[in-house]
Amino acid sequence: MARTGRKNPARRVLIWLVAIFAALTAVLGGGVIAGQASWAPKLALDLEGGTQMILAPKVEGSSEINEDQLNQAVAIIRQRVDGSGVAEAEISTQSGRNVVVSLPGTPSKETRALIQASADMNFRPVIAAGDGAAVPVASRAKEADLPKPTAAPTNASDNNWVTADVYKAFEALDCVNPSQDKQERSDPAKPLVTCEPATAQTPAVKYILGPVEVKGQDITSSTFGPVQGAQGSVTNDWGVNITFNDSATKTFKAVTERLNQYYVASQAQGGNDPKAQFAIVLDDQVISAPRSLAVITDGRPQITGSFTEQTAKALSDQLRYGALPISFDIQSEEQISATLGGEQLRLGLLAGIIGLLLVVVYSLFQYRALGLVTIASLVVAGGLTYLAIAILGWTENYRLSLAGVAGLIVAIGQTADSFIVYFERIRDELREGKGLVSAVENGWKRAKRTVLASKAVNLLAALVLYFVAVGNVRGFAFTLGLTALADLLVVFMFTHPTLQVLARTKFFGEGHRFSGLDPARLGAVPLYRGAGRLRTPTEKPAVVRARNTGAAAEAERRMTIAERRLAEKQGELSGSSKGSRSTGGTKEGK
Repeated sequence: MARTGRKNPARRVLIWLVAIFAALTAVLGGGVIAGQASWAPKLALDLEGGTQMILAPKVEGSSEINEDQLNQAVAIIRQRVDGSGVAEAEISTQSGRNVVVSLPGTPSKETRALIQASADMNFRPVIAAGDGAAVPVASRAKEADLPKPTAAPTNASDNNWVTADVYKAFEALDCVNPSQDKQERSDPAKPLVTCEPATAQTPAVKYILGPVEVKGQDITSSTFGPVQGAQGSVTNDWGVNITFNDSATKTFKAVTERLNQYYVASQAQGGNDPKAQFAIVLDDQVISAPRSLAVITDGRPQITGSFTEQTAKALSDQLRYGALPISFDIQSEEQISATLGGEQLRLGLLAGIIGLLLVVVYSLFQYRALGLVTIASLVVAGGLTYLAIAILGWTENYRLSLAGVAGLIVAIGQTADSFIVYFERIRDELREGKGLVSAVENGWKRAKRTVLASKAVNLLAALVLYFVAVGNVRGFAFTLGLTALADLLVVFMFTHPTLQVLARTKFFGEGHRFSGLDPARLGAVPLYRGAGRLRTPTEKPAVVRARNTGAAAEAERRMTIAERRLAEKQGELSGSSKGSRSTGGTKEGK
């Protein structure tokens, strides 16, 4: 009964591991069926090649760009295209003037648009809004009906900003089929006629906007998350949270006081006045135009609406990274070949295979059949890591570079270390004369602390390396940390449960000489058969004494300092260790 009770928990853990494998495979398989993922991991620029864009910086006015501005631009562009540091993008300066952006593979439309988005982010009040389609020529306002300002504007929402030319441009603007022609950057002190492109949820809208009142550089942070209700409960809606600096907080308070008056008045009349809206403009294009439902006094507005998690994240990223100090024009764009290529990848994989084979040979030589557990554990760890890398490539755009491959190769040795620590703890227990079942449990208690401490150090090193480095080094650190987590999962959910099951088999339980747990070879005292039964030697007494003497000497050699001192106090060490000859050997049981 006791054996059955011990065996079932181990098998349940193994079943859970199989379930995890099945779940990861199902997730990746679903992505492959949907056409969004691939069974093969994504490769980085050095292994696959990709797209290179040369950006020419442009400063407002006639001032020259300086090195600090260029370095800040590089840092922000890097955050835009590779905020997590695992997409293996390369962003650098060229001749102290241009910025070179190299991306693996073919960048998506969203990524290309994010790179092209320049520094010109600002907040403008809405003066008028209309349907995104251009007004037919026959229906446009006659010259006599065009607006004619009667006084100088008193604030950025004043209708006197709308001149006849501005209104003509508003009517002629087609946001449904926008022109691809490049336009000059707008004057922040003048009104702007522009579009808000159509999305899956909303049609295209065109606006007449007042002058800039708050600049994008005044944003200190931008996050997204579920919206909380009046009682603090979390709703199913998503919102974007903005934080302004001190100077913008005062300006934004005055702006929302004015816009909220328009909102309250329109609600009293049963309508929606567009003047209650405050447009967020990036590169002269509206990315959102929320209404001011309240006066914001603390500089922490929240944008809500028909957001999904993806659209809220996209807007948050645009706000966070949209305030570049300079703007850019894409000077050239071309496809580039892999900087290292398939030959280097094959050599890297060959190095990994050689390292794996050496670990296998050592495990089989040192641990015999027990080494098969090491090999199986490495296979399981490799499978988990492969699935994780493929899924992260799909969901987080993680790309495997040659540095990442090096991280995987290093992880082979680190993973094998965990098994060696565990196996040696078990063998130490056997040398003390314990049965295999208890040796596995006691050895696990001792090894678990060592394994956890070792992996904690590995994870800490990977985290530090990840946060202080850039480029390929971050990819190496990410892979190293990922494999450390996989190693922990395998040791706890595969290696230990497998040994719990094997300890109750005849081959391992009776200490077969090819099992790697032969008590005679380990110097166990006394020799045992199975759980708690002593084994009667079949060799001649002289052979047994010689073997036992050698085994005892081996056991003494492996003692720790504390164990040796305890044995000396108890008078159990042989004469060779204490300086005097004793009878030595081990007791033979019946």
